[in-house]
Amino acid sequence: MRVGLALAILIGTAGTALADTSPVLVIPGRAGVPIIINGVDASYAVVEGDWGLSKGVHVTPTVYGGRYVDPVPNVGHYYPTGGLRPGYGRLEIEPPADRPLPQPAESYHQSWSAHSTPQPVQPDVPFYPPPVTLAPQGGDFGMPQDFQHRRPRKLP
Repeated sequence: MRVGLALAILIGTAGTALADTSPVLVIPGRAGVPIIINGVDASYAVVEGDWGLSKGVHVTPTVYGGRYVDPVPNVGHYYPTGGLRPGYGRLEIEPPADRPLPQPAESYHQSWSAHSTPQPVQPDVPFYPPPVTLAPQGGDFGMPQDFQHRRPRKLP
């Protein structure tokens, strides 16, 4: 019984392990976004090659049913990645020298400025100054009076 169960598990897991070497049908994950493999649109095509966990060396995948994609877009716009330089200059028509000139424009001037509102002048000395506090003088460092006048005792 145990041998049969072990054999069934072995056969079931071996099939899934070999599944990554078989050809794959490529389905894009988002509509309208092609999957390009080596310049070939592989959307809804069969791709055959060696990839995944069993990859020993790099093998170029083969796409069956894909269509080639033009790497350089053939449009009238400028794409720097296309490798082609854009046309030089603009198509301009040079007017004749004796043509009537338009009237000159009227003068126009506009300016902006910013400033703060003026403050009243502050007096130099206040009219009622705060009371003056005197600092300690002559070695008084904020210690109590009895401690300052105590003399050290002489040892016998």
